[in-house]
Amino acid sequence: MKLMTEISIKGPDQPITYTDTLLLVGSCFTEHIGGKLDNLKFKVLQNPHGILFDPLSVSDSLVSYMENRQYKASDLFFYNELWQSWNHHSRFSGIEANAVLENINKSQGTAHQFLQSAKWLVITLGSSYSYRLKEGNIPVANCHRAPAQWFRKHLCTIDETVAALDNMLHRLFMFNADINIIFTISPVRHIRDGVIENNRSKARLLESVHQLVDKFSRLYYFPAYELMIDVLRDYRFYDSDLVHPNYQGTEFVLEKFREHYISHDMHPVIDLVQQILIARKHKAFQPSTQAHKSFLQSFAAKTRDLMEKYPFLDLQEELDYFLQA
Repeated sequence: MKLMTEISIKGPDQPITYTDTLLLVGSCFTEHIGGKLDNLKFKVLQNPHGILFDPLSVSDSLVSYMENRQYKASDLFFYNELWQSWNHHSRFSGIEANAVLENINKSQGTAHQFLQSAKWLVITLGSSYSYRLKEGNIPVANCHRAPAQWFRKHLCTIDETVAALDNMLHRLFMFNADINIIFTISPVRHIRDGVIENNRSKARLLESVHQLVDKFSRLYYFPAYELMIDVLRDYRFYDSDLVHPNYQGTEFVLEKFREHYISHDMHPVIDLVQQILIARKHKAFQPSTQAHKSFLQSFAAKTRDLMEKYPFLDLQEELDYFLQA
């Protein structure tokens, strides 16, 4: 008896390895993928602008990394007692304007250098809706809870989305000739836009991305959206808001990513790293006992052996923890 729809997922001919560097940009689901890879000790950089949802903001952010664009005081605005940037997530907002600019421009410089040599770029698009300030017609990546009447909401057409991403990709291939791109559509449902509107939005993203994947040989599509919507198809895989995938749903999608996009040669290494990470999280009821000290010594040896066998793994933090015995 078949209980799930099967999806054919075609990964790259040369999948991701531990020696590859990965830049991940886009919606909050990007950070699920990036967080998992970072936790497993892959070399990743996540969302240098913070979380972004629409394709125009994502494209502009990537162009800004290529240009190493440096932001000025005039690029900030003061609202709700904080200095903020319309181009950045609120995690960059702060009380001191100079500190905000310093953090933004430091992130820009890091992203510029990282993108120059990155082997993979993972782009997760969340919504086709973009926003502009009515005053000045300024594009906005984050509204920072400002009054809705300040903005003009726009549902990007397929042509607009393809044009923005296509132009960015042409520049990117000149900036980094060796980069590969994985597109995915966030399975998070933006029902505040309305259920019908959310489906229209996702449909435009899907069509736009597939036009680009069909055009370029170094572009791939990972079906995170379809895995949630068409394979799991059950609210028990969503959080209580019925919008965000829960732990089980997210882990299911990430397992498919591992299976099809990470080299199978790396899977045994991943399993060993996970053993170290689980041991690191172990909380002893009686930490002064000889049994716990032996546990720490055992995993210190395992961690050291793993780092010697695979020099690309950075497990120093875990090793320092185990060495406390």
